[in-house]
Amino acid sequence: MFENQQRDDVEALMKADAEFRRLYQHHKELDSKVHDAEIGVLPIDDMTLSGMKKEKLHAKERLQRMWDNRAHHIN
Repeated sequence: MFENQQRDDVEALMKADAEFRRLYQHHKELDSKVHDAEIGVLPIDDMTLSGMKKEKLHAKERLQRMWDNRAHHIN
């Protein structure tokens, strides 16, 4: 996520905004768990995996809105 953004910009926002940092870290954790489940390393049922994917998507959408709001306030 935010691969196309400047790493310094993302890190600056993480330092400045505790909610963004928390949500970013939560998204990374979910991403790792979903990946592990999909390759069979993390044994979970399909319903749990589906819920994790939805939660990850919601976190990503919220992060994107926060990023966009930040960019809007700067310009």
